[in-house]
Amino acid sequence: MTDFLEKNPWQALRQFTNARIALGRTGNSLPTAPLLAFNLSHAQARDAVHHPLDTAVLHEQLHALNFATLDVQSAAPDREHYLRRPDLGRRLSDESRAALKQLPAASPDIVFVIADGLSAFAAAKQSIPLLQAVCAKLTDWTIGPVVVARQARVALGDEIGELLGAKLVVMLIGERPGLSSPDSLGIYLTYAPKLGCSDAQRNCISNVRPEGLDYPHAAHKLHYLLTHARRLGLTGVSLKDDSDALLAGSPNEPGPPAVSDDSKPAA
Repeated sequence: MTDFLEKNPWQALRQFTNARIALGRTGNSLPTAPLLAFNLSHAQARDAVHHPLDTAVLHEQLHALNFATLDVQSAAPDREHYLRRPDLGRRLSDESRAALKQLPAASPDIVFVIADGLSAFAAAKQSIPLLQAVCAKLTDWTIGPVVVARQARVALGDEIGELLGAKLVVMLIGERPGLSSPDSLGIYLTYAPKLGCSDAQRNCISNVRPEGLDYPHAAHKLHYLLTHARRLGLTGVSLKDDSDALLAGSPNEPGPPAVSDDSKPAA
């Protein structure tokens, strides 16, 4: 049967990408193997969108690493409403809002939110290794409890951060799955979070997973952006990511960025 398979001349390029190129053809159709692989990837992407986040396991894992946690849900009561009504995923449920308002004021430098987003697989697999990698760099920061959010969109972090009095909120959220990445995590950081923040006021780091942007590099980028966000008092389009120039071996490697003493948190 292999005599009927016509190979693509780009075959050698497949070693450099997960993109579906040079699949060959049989007559006017795809060969059976890549067609079945496509169907599998499509099923995995659909599962990523609909699969619920196991919050109990996530809280247990975080507690084992000595993180305090909080549990919240958006105003979307279930997955169907979440997918059909993105606006509901951007606001807390009445119960979650009331619970956060009752907490004693702490005003941490930073609050991390782990959110299911459009891929609970990503939140479950990538968030804790990334959190460990970046928190090891935040030795002079006050870190609030890790918030686990269900049926969440990116902007849900604004309300969470505002209610907790955080200077910065970092959303670790499952990205929209692709046909080669059903478990990709996105990072969104916002300075002075509050209801009404626009996407222009955030910075984003995407495709966090071992096969994409791995945890050490993602933590390096996030630490760089957090440091300069605190120094400058802003995030978003005015905060540029020049972190790659600081990596060892970079041809443009400068010295470490200067951070003024007044950027350090009060004791």
